[in-house]
Amino acid sequence: MGDEVAKELAERAATQDAVLLDAKGLRALAHPLRVRLVGLLRKHGASTATRLAERLDINSGSASYHLRRLADAGFVAEDTERGNARERWWRAVHQSTWFESRELARQEPEATMAYLQSVAAAQTTQAQRTLAELPTMSREWQDAFDMSQLPLRLTPQEAAELGRELREVLARYRRDGPDVAKTAPAGAERIVSIVQMLPEPGEGADTP
Repeated sequence: MGDEVAKELAERAATQDAVLLDAKGLRALAHPLRVRLVGLLRKHGASTATRLAERLDINSGSASYHLRRLADAGFVAEDTERGNARERWWRAVHQSTWFESRELARQEPEATMAYLQSVAAAQTTQAQRTLAELPTMSREWQDAFDMSQLPLRLTPQEAAELGRELREVLARYRRDGPDVAKTAPAGAERIVSIVQMLPEPGEGADTP
């Protein structure tokens, strides 16, 4: 990634309350538990290691350790307005993470794979949770639910363009965060849109 492109991406990420991953950040997130901790803080707002540990069914010592590693990398910060001598509160510094550098992926292949596997696992957990709750949702939300798979045959350039168009569409809608519910219209609930571009080079090319 060139310096000008990297600068432009960093500026755009800053305006959208996002963090652009660098090598240090990538290595810090190359752990499934840390990806989930950041996700919980972004979704629910500030919390303590004890409360986060209860949600993740782990011990508080492990949660505290990973929160400190995340803090070292700039993903979370201590919420000093809530904390006290007995209990530390943590908050997410950003609301989303961008991983845009293919050069970084080549430089850090193991960390990249660990991070992407962690993200995939978190997305799978999200889908399974939604499916488990689907029967008890209102008819409107059951009708809004969608889990589609559409095979396309595209060039890499076309696939990249499709990804950009999808992001532009999603950007037109209200982003969620810990305080958004206070100003959202009546009836608005949190939804998670998971976009996956899954290339299958060579798959099916010669299949009858």
